[in-house]
Amino acid sequence: MSTATPATGTADTLAVRRAIASTARPPRPGRLSTALTFGWRGMLKVKHVPEQLLDVTVTPVMFVLMFTYLFGGAIAGSTAAYLQYILPGMLVMSVLFTTVYSGVSLNTDLTKGVVDRFRSLPIWRPAPLLGSLLGDSVRYVVAGTVIIVLGLVLGYRPEGGAPGALAALALVVVFSFGLSWVFSVLGLLMRSPNAVMNAGFMAIFPLTFLSNVFVDPSTLPGPLAAFVDVNPISILATASRSLMSGAPDAGAITISLVVAAALALVFLPLTTRLYRSR
Repeated sequence: MSTATPATGTADTLAVRRAIASTARPPRPGRLSTALTFGWRGMLKVKHVPEQLLDVTVTPVMFVLMFTYLFGGAIAGSTAAYLQYILPGMLVMSVLFTTVYSGVSLNTDLTKGVVDRFRSLPIWRPAPLLGSLLGDSVRYVVAGTVIIVLGLVLGYRPEGGAPGALAALALVVVFSFGLSWVFSVLGLLMRSPNAVMNAGFMAIFPLTFLSNVFVDPSTLPGPLAAFVDVNPISILATASRSLMSGAPDAGAITISLVVAAALALVFLPLTTRLYRSR
């Protein structure tokens, strides 16, 4: 039990109040610094739970090895020839799959009450959202780097060299950042992280497999080939192949950037509105 008398306790309280009042109030954190702080929070979560990187390290390796050595000979005549075709597509596929976890992470914070704590802070309201997605962008870079390094180990040689490979990776990361806002909306609408993951993969799996990631659309039936040609994921894969081959396709690159910007412009305000109302 405390031995302080009421008078002593009151004096201590007054002394604390005087000390606080005598100092200047610290400046309010800026929007950029707040967003970067929340991005760093995402990196710290990976530090404490390294298993979170399994989806951007082990899974992409499994996909590349399975598709190259199971289907390469049947589709392209040899695994070496198929690797030259599929690797840029696998770069797109692996990074886009990672965007689903943006919604899962947001829903986890929401269901555990972490978002309520963020709302009580004197910070820019969208900072936790933007910071979280900036942190996820680091995961996209890791996933893409794993694919490119694995491809080089297996014998893939980009004719565009290192600049072409880096440009393709940057384009995929930018597109993924725009797409991640879609799954953020999903994360705010669903009731559990598992529901977000299931719904997210149900949406992205068909779009990825109905693209030119794995096969040339010219071998597909007419209606299916027409859909594949206009699929944004196909266009992104074409842009990545062109950059890595050293012959950039300006049309495909422009369309990919426009789609990424459109996704962000539509779903960023929607995510912010849902975030404030939940």
